[in-house]
Amino acid sequence: MAVRHLWLVRHGEAVPDQSDLTEAGRQQASLLGARLAGLPVEAISHSPKPRALRTAQIVARHFPDVPVREVEELDDQVPTDDPGVSAAMITRFTSPVADEIHELVITHNFQVGWFLRDAYAAPPERFRVANQCNTGVTLIRYPAGQVPRVILVNDLTHLPAELRWTGFPPELRP
Repeated sequence: MAVRHLWLVRHGEAVPDQSDLTEAGRQQASLLGARLAGLPVEAISHSPKPRALRTAQIVARHFPDVPVREVEELDDQVPTDDPGVSAAMITRFTSPVADEIHELVITHNFQVGWFLRDAYAAPPERFRVANQCNTGVTLIRYPAGQVPRVILVNDLTHLPAELRWTGFPPELRP
């Protein structure tokens, strides 16, 4: 059956100026790679921002033969600010495929929220309610000719307690 498995991940915890990952962020990325290593991932795409690139580099160590590519549409921006870019992102990663594929996308909180909003066919303003932790895993399946199926949202089972919940504002942390 032709189905796209889109594995969406927010980058690891970033240093204050967003130019790299913290030590915790590097650990998050490494644990993420170990968790996903058994998947038949065919491509790793990432935002052009350094924190997403660094996360992708660390995760890619677990996928030595998988191409890693920068995708401009995955940049850290408010999706409603440029509907054309948001539409291009959705089209690029949700269009029908001829076979079963698994893709890993390392991006930002708002972009993961936008994919979820689209999968649920929710109004544009609803993307802001889907907060993602650093390296939280979201999986959406896109079976050919059917509605998308959200399988996982912000799953953190690959992280020990002390590495969970980074990226959330303090008032939203459990």
